[in-house]
Amino acid sequence: MYRIAIEKLFQWKNGKRRKPLIIEGARQVGKTWLMQEFGRQAYADTVYFNFDSNPRLAELFASDLDTDRLILGLELYADRKIDPDNTLLIFDEVQEVPRALASLKYFYENAPQYHIVCAGSLLGIALHQGTSFPVGKVDFLKLYPLTFKEFLLATDKERFAKLLDTQDFRMITNFKQTYIDALKQYYFVGGMPEAVLNFAENSDYNEVREIQKRILAAYEQDFSKHAPNETVPRIRMLWNSIPSQLSKENKKFIYGLVREGARAKEYETAIMWLSDCGLVHRISRVNEIGVPLKAYEDLKAFKLFAADVGLLGCMAGLRPGTLLDGNDLFVEFKGALTEQYVCQQLRANENLDVFYYTNDRGSCEVDFVVDTGEQIVPVEVKATVNLKAKSLKTYKEKYAPSISVRTSMTDYKEEGWLVNLPLYAVDQIKSIANINK
Repeated sequence: MYRIAIEKLFQWKNGKRRKPLIIEGARQVGKTWLMQEFGRQAYADTVYFNFDSNPRLAELFASDLDTDRLILGLELYADRKIDPDNTLLIFDEVQEVPRALASLKYFYENAPQYHIVCAGSLLGIALHQGTSFPVGKVDFLKLYPLTFKEFLLATDKERFAKLLDTQDFRMITNFKQTYIDALKQYYFVGGMPEAVLNFAENSDYNEVREIQKRILAAYEQDFSKHAPNETVPRIRMLWNSIPSQLSKENKKFIYGLVREGARAKEYETAIMWLSDCGLVHRISRVNEIGVPLKAYEDLKAFKLFAADVGLLGCMAGLRPGTLLDGNDLFVEFKGALTEQYVCQQLRANENLDVFYYTNDRGSCEVDFVVDTGEQIVPVEVKATVNLKAKSLKTYKEKYAPSISVRTSMTDYKEEGWLVNLPLYAVDQIKSIANINK
């Protein structure tokens, strides 16, 4: 499967001030495959080191971090010569040996000719805990589940994916049913690579659901294995509350839905742990609009989304027929899936800062406000073709944005200050905003 992130890896390789690269992301989003595929495409040789339960590698990094000594040890371990100009070194599950992470500083300072890419399922936690290496000595890349565009590529709809990038919406609208059908599939399958690959090969929703259940079970095992013992029950309760949190009309996170009488202080560590693992997207509130948006972030109010729309549907026990056939009983959760989908596509674009807006009176709520670096774009999400935009109008009267976006199942249309953007084209939001500013 093609991953757009591989283009960023090529840019990293060719950068003049290349540093060791750390790829962050949730378990099973494809980090190992991406590193190995990049090595296959871009280098004459790739040497792969897995640090999980590997005492020989741990011992190699346990003493001094002299880079010449480390390279010699790695060559002896791999039984091959490492050519710094033509070899990619992959350090997988590198968080298991903190000294290996610390060595990246010395590779950057003393041996920058080596091309090193690192990843790990729980790397975000290791970094947050202050594992010893200085900021500024490594590059970072976040890897997310496949986006809808990558899903189109993986399911033999490459021409439709490329058509979205042209923004020829007259032509796109002619084929809207193809996009809508694919979007419904994506809502169920999601973007976890194993699930997408299985669906692309077999088109079997039941097999996809079994894969998603296995992934969720692996996450639950991580809670017990890696989280602090006293925090594990709270992580589980919080994690399992996400579907009910998002099924509310107001999707602001409510601690009382986790456990009656629960308080923020009791669950701060649990939220941080899930966020560091890449398992949740925390979208904070802003109650004022200014540049940069992060300066107006309200850390006490937030929405919590899952890492993947398919996993969210699995957690909620959503059946294929309910989604694909448009069951009326599904109305409430359809909004949750749609907002989850939009959040996932926006967060996959590293050039966007994403928040949501409510005014102090609570009379105006905008599902997302996006900082593109050049302007603030309010985004209202509609699951079907409901075209009411009361909150957007209130927001416009106060802040006069150059563009407002309403994304739904309707066709693309510009209505002066408002752009109707189809849900299947929501990844085009930044370029459309720049055109209309």
